[in-house]
Amino acid sequence: MQTRDAELRGSASVVECRALRKRYRERFAVDGVDLDVSRGVCFGLLGPNGAGKTTTLRMVYGVTRPTSGTVRVFGLDVARETRRVRARIGVTLQENALIEPLSAAENLRVFGRYHRIPRAQLERRIEELLDFLELRSHARLPVRALSGGFQRRLAIALSLINSPELLILDEPTTGLDPAVRLALWERIRELRAAGTTVLLTTHYMEEAERLCDELVILADGRIVARGAPADLIRELLAPQALELAVPESDEPAVLRGLDGVRRLRAGRRLVLYVPDAGGLLETLRHRGATGDPRAVVVRPANLEDVFLALTGTGLEGGA
Repeated sequence: MQTRDAELRGSASVVECRALRKRYRERFAVDGVDLDVSRGVCFGLLGPNGAGKTTTLRMVYGVTRPTSGTVRVFGLDVARETRRVRARIGVTLQENALIEPLSAAENLRVFGRYHRIPRAQLERRIEELLDFLELRSHARLPVRALSGGFQRRLAIALSLINSPELLILDEPTTGLDPAVRLALWERIRELRAAGTTVLLTTHYMEEAERLCDELVILADGRIVARGAPADLIRELLAPQALELAVPESDEPAVLRGLDGVRRLRAGRRLVLYVPDAGGLLETLRHRGATGDPRAVVVRPANLEDVFLALTGTGLEGGA
């Protein structure tokens, strides 16, 4: 049997998807997706509900068969080598798959036996994960008695029981309070730093911006942008944003002399993307063209701006 390094030789990617499509009746949930996920990175699939994120993941870990296209993980064809691929990955689903009458430790033990981990090794791994996900204080409680945050920690612990090389996280922090979300982000960073490749889906812009080395933005099953978060912001928008509460009827006065400035209309707010938002604000104040001065916001441009520009309200102006 080939070694792990030999299997990856000739391919720089842990995950390779080529022309990936999944059709349900008359609709393509995934429509021509190409992915390359390098070893040791955190790679994100970002998009609204129904964009094709979860369907793409399901094809990566072999639960859903593509209508067309190919998926290779560790250089292996997932359709032909599903068992070998699954032995080396961990998956956390959107919905927790836990045995509620059993304790956290017992859930880990059952899942470890599924992976045929030797007993002594399994017990050591359980102890490691109880500490890593900060579950020890609740390790003997039945799952049904755990809060949503602790259940989510346990779900991620289960996906790590086999020390996977590739960790797949589908909406890992949806519905969690900010403190738990921040704690899980830190665990994901530690895993990545230790060499685990992480592939995650999210519709939280901040989560993607903080965690992902690279990402793609999906809309209607297709990739509409790809790259590092900071690069996407710089290339598609500008470093800073100026938000103004300006009626559409007053836009011409605000935009006078600002040819080429990228802008976004978001409800009652006009957002301008420029290198120096503070300087632009002073110019507009001299003109008396800032709208409601109490509603003016100067801030860095972020991934949510990119997302809105690509999948929501249309981005106007600029080259």
